Amino acid sequence: MSAVDPWPQAPMLADLPPTAQLALRFDPARLQADLRQLQAIRWNEIRIVSGEGLGDYATTLDWRAIPLRSIGGNGDRGDAGGPGLHDFADTPWLTRLPYLAEVLAAIPSPIASARLMALGPGARTPVHGDTKVGFPWGVVRLHVPIIVTPEATLTIADECHCWPAGTVWYADFTRAHRVENSGSRTRVHLVIDACVTPRLLALFPAAFHVPAARQGSLFEPLPAELDHDRLDTLRCVFDLPESFCDWEEPDGAFLHDRRMVRAVIDRYENGLALYLGGEPAFGLVHIGGDEFRFAGWTTERTVQISPGATEVTLRTRVGRHVRALRVRAAAGAVQH
Repeated sequence: MSAVDPWPQAPMLADLPPTAQLALRFDPARLQADLRQLQAIRWNEIRIVSGEGLGDYATTLDWRAIPLRSIGGNGDRGDAGGPGLHDFADTPWLTRLPYLAEVLAAIPSPIASARLMALGPGARTPVHGDTKVGFPWGVVRLHVPIIVTPEATLTIADECHCWPAGTVWYADFTRAHRVENSGSRTRVHLVIDACVTPRLLALFPAAFHVPAARQGSLFEPLPAELDHDRLDTLRCVFDLPESFCDWEEPDGAFLHDRRMVRAVIDRYENGLALYLGGEPAFGLVHIGGDEFRFAGWTTERTVQISPGATEVTLRTRVGRHVRALRVRAAAGAVQH
């Protein structure tokens, strides 16, 4: 398999196994029974999400998806989601699939994206590495095989995998990997992006319980209540490094970026959003202490508003390592 540069670099992950089976197991017959409810449905084409937003469809591959959880609960999206105006929510498809709903409820973690992904005969992805999906950034990608065939495999870290139906597997997809199906039958997996929590980590093998793994993981807090009467006190205008708006930036790049853009924090729907160029760009989800993560993302990237809204602190996190930049703000001087 051709080498690709791991993106982004994460030394902590290099010390962990590239794949691991979790201490969970589900009934393959019930998984497949739910899947049969979708036989007459046209599945969505896969779309790629990057720091520039939704990209092109993977039209050269027979690779399709049905989202069970997606940004805004949109049942037509085939992508894994990313920072935007809305957070993840159940799609209408999940109400038709009771056992798959049980599977998601059994994961001891808030679920971001959950997709049924079908890899058709002859499909083969290029060798690639995914961006900021792993313990250091607060979310791990899990696979629950439903329909398996020995000719449909994942190759990662020079190992070829075909996992049994009903098992639950983690893989470090920031490493170079490829998925291919050389058989005549479509492979279907449930692919889950789960926020990292201590309870989820407890389901991993012993190699993941060492102090370095815990210290290198970003554990996600739950959203925190915010009194709606306080929203207007958090409205402000400030300049921020342009790269902070790109979640794919190399870790810490925003600290050295001199390209500044005007940003506004103002009301949006029932909460707040970060406005860029006069338009709402990122919904803000309160995690406590007037600190907010981007909707559709983890606490890898947050903004915190000071009392009086005279200062904003921009933060990124990789495990327990925090980078921060304080910028001056003008309270209430909101002009879109």
